[in-house]
Amino acid sequence: MKPSNKTEAAFLAAASYAKPMTRTDVTEMVVMAKIKKGLSWPKIAKAVGQSKEWTTAALLGQMQMTKPQAETAGRLLGLPADAVLLLQQVPYKGSLPTAVPADPLIYRFYELVNVYGTTFKELIHEEFGDGIMSAIDFKMDLSREADPKGDRVKITMSGKYLPYKTY
Repeated sequence: MKPSNKTEAAFLAAASYAKPMTRTDVTEMVVMAKIKKGLSWPKIAKAVGQSKEWTTAALLGQMQMTKPQAETAGRLLGLPADAVLLLQQVPYKGSLPTAVPADPLIYRFYELVNVYGTTFKELIHEEFGDGIMSAIDFKMDLSREADPKGDRVKITMSGKYLPYKTY
């Protein structure tokens, strides 16, 4: 091959290389498909057979779906096969784009933990002893609470208590 042909061949090979899909790509596809199809998280959750809270977390990249769950979500959202496969993988959890969240709503949760974290810790330790509330064996419910002064966001979190062990 002439050098120009090698260069051209290398260029064509590089151009045909498809970057593998990432979990972030899947999240972006999910959000766009949800918008385009006019779906709600509760409707998607009902089809998947899980709570709206868990399903939303899974489709935003924080939980691992089973094959049937991922396939159902994939059909409903029109996702490609690679996206359905990635929904079934163990995710890298707790990933936010910045250490201190910039999004105002997420920042308020950060602020809530900064202000009330020591209170949560003291009251949990007083009631249960030295341990933690699990985010693995965990349930959450988010609902709207009517209030004449303006509707309120009600979040109920329930995590299994896990005592620290001595050894």
